[in-house]
Amino acid sequence: MPVIAAVPEYRGEMLDRQEKFNGKQLLYIGWEDHLMYCAPLCIPVDPQTPFGALPKEIIPKLYEEHPDTALIDWSKVEWFRSGQPFTPDLDASVLDNGLGHKAIVRFRTPGLTGLQGSCS
Repeated sequence: MPVIAAVPEYRGEMLDRQEKFNGKQLLYIGWEDHLMYCAPLCIPVDPQTPFGALPKEIIPKLYEEHPDTALIDWSKVEWFRSGQPFTPDLDASVLDNGLGHKAIVRFRTPGLTGLQGSCS
């Protein structure tokens, strides 16, 4: 549903435009079935960061407090881009994997469903 300003001539400035992030872009990362993190985490990343850096370096640090993190088998992770399943090219950049500014990438870890299977 579109938002209509109360004042027709109102023109607000988008404060989270990509050029405000010194060459980086915002990327939302969410872990399915792990509601201890109730919403995707938003991080700034260089658009040329290889996608493979997400599972290898970035995501484990973001979720290091969750006991399931150490149990993730990254070869079995299911990835979602804007809600649709996709197979990322780990050597290609985040941008080349179709993840632009403020994109959402989610991942599911088969067999891991949070604390004692509670999805938390």
